[in-house]
Amino acid sequence: MRQSQTALMTDHDLVRYYAQRAGEYEKIYAKPERQHDLAIAARWLQSELAQRNVLEIGCGTGYWTKSLSATAKAILATDRNPEVLAIARAKQYPNSNITFALTDMRALPVANNFCEAIFGGFIWSHLPLQHLDDTLAGWHRLLANSGKMVFIDNVYVEGSSSPLTGRDEFGNTYQTRTLQDGSQHRIIKNFPQREFIYENLSSYAKNLKLTWLKYFWLLAYEIARV
Repeated sequence: MRQSQTALMTDHDLVRYYAQRAGEYEKIYAKPERQHDLAIAARWLQSELAQRNVLEIGCGTGYWTKSLSATAKAILATDRNPEVLAIARAKQYPNSNITFALTDMRALPVANNFCEAIFGGFIWSHLPLQHLDDTLAGWHRLLANSGKMVFIDNVYVEGSSSPLTGRDEFGNTYQTRTLQDGSQHRIIKNFPQREFIYENLSSYAKNLKLTWLKYFWLLAYEIARV
């Protein structure tokens, strides 16, 4: 019972936090020291998912959706927060290849073997460690043969990242973030090391590529189906 209560509290906090943060969400991408890495990440993402049908999990305000739109064949961009999705829908994109859907990442409205690729930008770090394997396995089932998983997420950098303010019994780490309205939110934010990613995926991932930048890590792999 304790485990499920922890997960529910974390999920509720994330939903509320991102709803309230919607209008200021993209300010994090304006940090001067991160511009070089962001440019590398955008080019890498476009290359990895060029001419693929992509399911984007947690598209937020559409920051990465815009980069994807330049090269992907088609994108189903999903998020569970109407506040951020409204901002994403209102943007101009390089191509008319995007469909938006309001849905939870654990109940995606698609069938198994649906898509050629799944992308999660800054999603991995919000997944509770005790549910990580099950969550990834559920997404893997949505991939067609030779489908690809792609993630971009944060590297913890002292002085640039928000300080860690807690750790729970499962090893999840937390940050306390303050929004412009003064509200504070305790958010799960994990920063996996290279070794953890390799070890966690080694039994079923093939063609795994992990790029470690100063501020972000970039991950792409395919599922080895039996």
